[in-house]
Amino acid sequence: MNPPSSTHTARANVPAPGTATRGDAAPGPRIGLSDPDLGPLEESFLLRAFRSGWPGPAGPETEALEAEIAARVGVRHAVAVSSGTAALHLALLGLGAGPDRIVVVPTLTFAATANAVVYSGARPVFVDCDPVTGNLDPALLADLLGRLARTGVRPAAVLAVDINGTCADYARLLPVCEAAGVPLIEDAAQALGAGSGDAAAGSFGRCAIFSFSWNKIMTTSAGGMVVSDDAALAARCRHLSTQAREPVVHYEHRDIGYNYRLSNLLAALGRGQLVRLQTMIDRRRALRNRYETLFAGVPGTRILGAGDPGANCWLTSLVVEPDVTGWDAAQLGRHLAGRRIDTRPMWKPMHRQPVFATCEAVVSGAADRLFATSVSLPSGSVLTDSDIDRVAAAIARFLDGR
Repeated sequence: MNPPSSTHTARANVPAPGTATRGDAAPGPRIGLSDPDLGPLEESFLLRAFRSGWPGPAGPETEALEAEIAARVGVRHAVAVSSGTAALHLALLGLGAGPDRIVVVPTLTFAATANAVVYSGARPVFVDCDPVTGNLDPALLADLLGRLARTGVRPAAVLAVDINGTCADYARLLPVCEAAGVPLIEDAAQALGAGSGDAAAGSFGRCAIFSFSWNKIMTTSAGGMVVSDDAALAARCRHLSTQAREPVVHYEHRDIGYNYRLSNLLAALGRGQLVRLQTMIDRRRALRNRYETLFAGVPGTRILGAGDPGANCWLTSLVVEPDVTGWDAAQLGRHLAGRRIDTRPMWKPMHRQPVFATCEAVVSGAADRLFATSVSLPSGSVLTDSDIDRVAAAIARFLDGR
């Protein structure tokens, strides 16, 4: 059974199973936004690890997953940990984030990106996005780093997030960071298997992180990873992830460490998923193509980041201009929710979150507009042809009514 989704709109308005919605047949089973895609192969990997008698922490399956992810991304080192958030925390600590330091964070992201900065003791400064892709705006970043440099402030790091599995504009971001002497961390939580040009997501900057949460492109149930070509940085992350235990026969600790290692059992699940990763990406790309075709004749709509051949299409988000369409994204979301089809707006910008209300932000209004005008559509590789036919029919009915 799929886990209950936390990524839905208007759940309270969803009819009970078997209850017909006015003008429609019975809505049918729930269709999730990005449910896990698991099968017999993953079960066999997990069972093998279970029977080995080595559940964790870490172990041979963990080490094998690290090697396989590093090889796929094209980096030398990988450290498997308990979540993408843990990976961000370790990466920031490894690069010196702490009290009296700032870290530049995109305002259009999930809260974990900013939370990890606070865990380190540093302070986030938010920067707005490119309205076409939703990724960090290089021009705004350059202006901010230049202004900070003139006051003698150098951030501990810049975090760039690959929104919906589309790589940020690293051809512009990396030179900006290098000129300012600030390391870049690629938050590729959503982007495993994506790429830009000949480079894979996860290979940009001083280090990168992945998330293997239950709704990501591949899952270990819960988990994440730090990847880097920097041997010293990877070793530091690994050390801190194992309670910072010193390599002696007794328990010796010179640093505050964390219980962040990925278990052997969950790593085995991830290894099975990795075998099928490209197939799952291809399925999500096919779903995006279906949505692009569906909305191609609807003026005032566009797919966020459309046309990027390197995107893994983790989520497909529709952007709606209500002045042109005569309807808005929230109306479409409510219509689909009434047919047991999950949707979600884009991330509410961090500078609009009450917990970060006092933080500095450099904004253009782009993230605010995307939050107000977008809806993410069911995108999981687990969706069947009949599932997506049902989604398409529900969208067509909505459009016909307007």
